[in-house]
Amino acid sequence: MKNSKESNQDHYDEKQKDLELNKSNADNQFLTTNQGVKINDNNNSLKAGERGGSLLEDFILREKITHFDHERIPERIVHARGSAAHGYFELYKSMEQYTKAEFLNDTNIKTPVFVRFSTVAGSKGSTDLARDVRGFSVKFYTQQGNYDLVGNNMPVFFIQDAMKFPDLIHAVKPEPHNEMPQAGSAHDTFWDFISLMPESMHMIMWAMSDRAIPRSLRMMEGFGVHTFRFVNTKNESHFVKFHWKPKLGTHGVVWDEAQKISGKNSDFHKQDLWEAIENGNFPEWELGVQLIPEADEHKYDFDLLDPTKLVPEELVPVMIIGKMVLNKNPDNFFAETEQVAFHPGHVVPGIDFTNDPLLQGRLFSYTDTQLSRLGSPNFHEIPINRTVAPMHNNQRDGHMRQEVNTGRVAYHPNSLGGGCPFQAKIDQGGFVSFNERIDAQKVRERSTSFADHFSQATLFYNSQTPIEQNHIIKALRFELGKVETLAIRERTLGLLSKIDTTLAVKVAKGLGITVPSTLEKPINHGVGADANDKQEPTNVKQAIKSSDALSMLKNKTLSDTIATRQVAFLCADGVNGSSVDRMKKALESAGAGVKIIAPHLGTIVSEEGNEIKVDQSYLIAASVLFDAVFIPSGEGILKLMDVAEVAEFINDSFKHCKFIAAEGEGTDILSITNAKNADKGVITSEKTGDKNLSNTFIKMMGKHRLWEREKLV
Repeated sequence: MKNSKESNQDHYDEKQKDLELNKSNADNQFLTTNQGVKINDNNNSLKAGERGGSLLEDFILREKITHFDHERIPERIVHARGSAAHGYFELYKSMEQYTKAEFLNDTNIKTPVFVRFSTVAGSKGSTDLARDVRGFSVKFYTQQGNYDLVGNNMPVFFIQDAMKFPDLIHAVKPEPHNEMPQAGSAHDTFWDFISLMPESMHMIMWAMSDRAIPRSLRMMEGFGVHTFRFVNTKNESHFVKFHWKPKLGTHGVVWDEAQKISGKNSDFHKQDLWEAIENGNFPEWELGVQLIPEADEHKYDFDLLDPTKLVPEELVPVMIIGKMVLNKNPDNFFAETEQVAFHPGHVVPGIDFTNDPLLQGRLFSYTDTQLSRLGSPNFHEIPINRTVAPMHNNQRDGHMRQEVNTGRVAYHPNSLGGGCPFQAKIDQGGFVSFNERIDAQKVRERSTSFADHFSQATLFYNSQTPIEQNHIIKALRFELGKVETLAIRERTLGLLSKIDTTLAVKVAKGLGITVPSTLEKPINHGVGADANDKQEPTNVKQAIKSSDALSMLKNKTLSDTIATRQVAFLCADGVNGSSVDRMKKALESAGAGVKIIAPHLGTIVSEEGNEIKVDQSYLIAASVLFDAVFIPSGEGILKLMDVAEVAEFINDSFKHCKFIAAEGEGTDILSITNAKNADKGVITSEKTGDKNLSNTFIKMMGKHRLWEREKLV
C-alpha cells in the first residue's frame, strides 16, 4: 500500500501530464477550427465575389470572431478605456438630394447625441496618453431610430478583412505569457504581426505620427473609416466618407511629453474633457462628408471598399454639413459611458453599407460582443441605449427584460392582434437595403484592387512637414527599439523601405542595423496558402503626391484660437500682483485658463500686500499638464531661483516647444534654465504690465508649439 507521500507524488505526476497534454503547441501544425477542421485560408472571409458582401454561412469567420468577442468579461476587449459626453447635432444644409435620413434633411431638427472617445489597446485602468488609435463613436437619437457612427481619429485601419481582427488585437494586447506591456504596441508580438502584414503599413504611418498622442480629445479629428452609402428617396446611391473636424484645431503632444503626462496624470484626457464641459467650454466638431456617385466607384487609383485607403480631399473635397456640440457630462460613468452599446449596423433609412470586408465582419461582431459584455439581448433597454423613436416588435423575454408587454400576440403575421405591429412600406419609412446587384461565385479571395499596400503610406509620409516626419522616425525607433527579435526589426525595415527609402535608412540608423535588400515573404506553411500566394503587394502610382489635409501642422483644421489652453503662472510670495492680474485678464479674455503655481498651497501675498489664491504647488504641478508658462515680475519671484522644481518646469516646457513669457524680475529666472537660449517662443519684457508682451504671447500661443525649437533642443 502506498503511503501518503507516494500518493501525493502520483497525483502530482498525473496533474503534470494533464498540463502537458493541454499545452498549446502549434509547432508544425495546421490551423483548424475548434471542431478540428483544417483551415485553407485564414486571411479572407467568404464573399460573394472578390469584392462582394461577406456571407453568413462563413462558419470559420463566425467561430473566430465569436470566440474573440467573448474572450474577456465584462470589460470591453477593445476600447475599454473611454470618456463620454452628451450633446446635440445640428444640420447646416439639407442632404435630401443624397439621403432620405430625416435628421440629415431638416435643418430645424436638433438631434441628441452621446459620444464616447476611447483608446483601443489598453485596459480600462490604462493611461489616456498611450500611443494608440482613439475611438470616436457617436450615437444619434433620431426620430427614425438610433444611428451609430462608430469611428476612429484616423481614417484608415490596419487590416482589410475582419478575419484578421482577432489576430491584430491578440498581437497588440499584452503578451499572453506575462501580460506585458500594458496599452503599448512597442513589443515583439505586435511588430511580428505587422511585419508579416504589408496591408498595415498605411495605418502604421498614422499610428507612429502625433495623431496617436492627441493634446486633447477635443482637438482630434474623427472619421467613419469605412465607405458607406447614402440612399435617397429615388433609390439613388452615393458612396460617402464621414469626417469630424474639431473647431479647436487638430493638435498633438510629443512622445516624451506623453510619457510624462502618463506618470503625472493618467486621466489627462478624461479630466480635460470633463472640466471643459463643466466650465461651459463646450467642445464642437463640424460634420463633413465626401460624396462619390455610384458611377465613379472604379474611378480612382485605390478601391473604395478597402479600409486601409482614404479618399484624398484634393480628389473629393469634404462638404461641411452640420455641427456637433457636447454640452453635458454623464450623470453616472457606469450607467452611461460603460453601458453604452455602439454598433455600425445601427442605421436608419437613407444610410446603408458597402461590401468593405472589414465592415461586413463588424456588422456581425458588435451585437455578438454586446451579448457577452452586457449579458443580455435586451441591452437596447438600458437607458443610454434606448431609442427616442417608438419601438414595437414581437421580441419577448430574455435576461433583464424591462419592457412589460401586454396582450397575447407575439408573432407576425397575426389576426388576433389586428395584424399589429405592421410592416412599414418604403414611403412609410420602412428600411430597405440598397438594391445592389450580386452575381458571383463563393470565394475566399481578396480583390487584386486591394493589393496596393504602400502608395498611400508614402502619400501620408510625403504630406508631413519635416518636423512631423522626424516624429514618425523617432516613434519607429522607439517602438522597434523595444522589439527583442532582430528578424522582426529587419522585416519591418524592409516594409518601410517600400514606403520611403530615406525613412527606412533613418529608422535603421537608430536601431544600429541596415535595411535588408529584399523583402522577406510571410511564413505560410501548408497547402492552405495557395489563394493568398496569388497576390503580391504592389505600389500603384497615385494621382496625388501630397495632401495638406493629412498633416496636423498644415491641414485646414489648424486653429489659431487659444480657447481652453492652460497657462501656468510661476509665482511666490512677493510677486507683483499687477503683473499677475493684467496677464491673467488678457489670457482669460482670449479664452485660456490660468493656474497659479507656488511653493505651497493656500495663499501667497503679493508685494502690494494682497492675498492670491494658489491652485497648485510645485510638488503637484508639472509642465506637461500645461500649454504655456508665464513668470510675472516682483522681487519675491527671485526666490524661485532656489526652487529646483521651477527650473525643471521651465526646462521641460522649453524642451517640448511650448511658449514661455516673462516680465520684470521674472526674466531673471530664465537665466538658470535652457530658455536662456531665447528664441521667438520665449517672450520677455523688462517692464511690468507690458501690453505688447501679452498680445505677442497670445498670438504665439495660437500656433500651439514652436516646433522649430526641436533643432535647438
